[in-house]
Amino acid sequence: MERLRIYTYRKTKMIGYLFILALLFLCFRVGYLMIFRASHYAPRAVEVEQRERDIKAARGRIIDRNGTILASNKTVCTISVIHSQIEDEDAVIDCLSKELESDRGEIAKKVTKVSSIEKIKSNVSKEVGDRIRSYELAGVKVDDDYKRYYPYDSLQSKVLGFTGGDNQGIIGLESRYDSYLQGQDGKILTFTDAKGIEIKELGEVRMEPEAGDDLYVSLDYNICEYATQLAYQTMLNHQASAVEMIVMNPQNGEIYAMVNVPEFSLSDPFTLPQEYESLSEEEKSEKRNEMWRNTCISDTYEPGSTFKIITTAAALEADVVSLDEQFHCNGSITVEDTRIRCHKTTGHGSEDFTHAIMNSCNPVFIQLGLRLGAERFFDYFEQFQMLGKTGVDLPGEAGTIMHKLENVGPVELATISFGQSFQLTPIQMATTVSSLINGGTRITPHIAVETRNRMGEKVHTFSYEDQGRTVSEETSETLRYLLYQVVAEGTGKNGQVEGYSVGGKTATSQMLPRGSGKYIASFIGFAPAEDPQVLAIVIIHEPQGIYYGGTIAAPVVSQLFENILPYLGIEQQK
Repeated sequence: MERLRIYTYRKTKMIGYLFILALLFLCFRVGYLMIFRASHYAPRAVEVEQRERDIKAARGRIIDRNGTILASNKTVCTISVIHSQIEDEDAVIDCLSKELESDRGEIAKKVTKVSSIEKIKSNVSKEVGDRIRSYELAGVKVDDDYKRYYPYDSLQSKVLGFTGGDNQGIIGLESRYDSYLQGQDGKILTFTDAKGIEIKELGEVRMEPEAGDDLYVSLDYNICEYATQLAYQTMLNHQASAVEMIVMNPQNGEIYAMVNVPEFSLSDPFTLPQEYESLSEEEKSEKRNEMWRNTCISDTYEPGSTFKIITTAAALEADVVSLDEQFHCNGSITVEDTRIRCHKTTGHGSEDFTHAIMNSCNPVFIQLGLRLGAERFFDYFEQFQMLGKTGVDLPGEAGTIMHKLENVGPVELATISFGQSFQLTPIQMATTVSSLINGGTRITPHIAVETRNRMGEKVHTFSYEDQGRTVSEETSETLRYLLYQVVAEGTGKNGQVEGYSVGGKTATSQMLPRGSGKYIASFIGFAPAEDPQVLAIVIIHEPQGIYYGGTIAAPVVSQLFENILPYLGIEQQK
């Protein structure tokens, strides 16, 4: 009996020790967590007691060279409900379905859903949001938000781009400079009890958002507006499928306007024309991508005779031609066993090189290409930096599509010489010509200039270094003289502007497949001819009826220059 008592005592004592040890361990653990792990668990403890809602930051504006706002923000509201705080579900459902003009059943599903916070609708107008706020319904939250706003709707739509539902840039400048335009979202912190009920006595803690920086660009609203009007008028007059126009400063690469018509509505960028309503969702997605596509940088075309500017520059640099050298054109030239016609099938007869470029004579330029030879010609393409991309600060730029050198025989070389059998982008054409007529410096085309905060203080300046020399100043001067003659007395005479000297080159190229009866008419011009301050290229796709570049494209640049040269402060010549 005594042994049993001693055994029971010892067992009880051991169990007691175990409890004491367990208690000591738990105390030690709690102390460790409270003291040594406080920095880790304290924020998590706060999170349990706090509920947060985002306050969207205002996106930076896009502002043109004169201070005109091209992209801004409108204040809208996001409506949410917190289920645990709702006191009268029916009143909330009635209010939201009425004010948001939404199906009562759909609103009821969201209101009755048990969640920490449920978004009912975003992008609600400020007026409607304020009305809902005035009901003062428990559990209903109305937070101010921002929606992107484009004051001029479709103007420069494919350049500016637009934002998605999360206010993130999707295409164009909005996408390229998204990191500068996006601000830092703020937060609203509310304190709740264990049941998730808001503790009103503690109120709300606001962490204010930080607005994104404003993007200042080289675009000029007035030039954009007028160029767009001209492009639409041209498309209508000639029943063309599309018209592209680029206006830029050939000295530094600043782009004043980049037009792609038809443009699309920036306020409703996902809506397609009615004719596409019957398409499948996949087909609609493809059509949207086509609608948004900036063809000035993303699509290539055969430049035709405007490329004779490049052939001329290479020939002058290589010293394989002089201005007074005599040629004879009988209407065609045979290369190997292929007969290639001049646009004037009866021929130009005897002509010096100056008149050959004024007449845009194909046989003469074929001879220049053959004199240069494929390898040397391609060396100049590399020197002019026209085989790659320009580096324009917009997403989606395409590169030049050119034959491989080893595949270029005499016939291919002949067609390249007058701008056929290869393709490049309009921005590449404009940039290369700018670099040849500005004294011979390869410039980088660009739109962004700088960013500033909302106080107007400069934050970042974008720099674009010159990309090296393309041709000598002497060659550049000669080229300007020749292109002035083209407009003064040659095929580009419809590009003349009273009181100004204009240089330029026309082109009419046949679209693939050959024999389709579809053409591209284009003209590239600059002024003043002796000291170019502005360059413009216009490309008209599939014009009906008359399709010659000198007849329908040159007058467009003439009209453009007639209006924008005085506007830019370029004085008339006496």
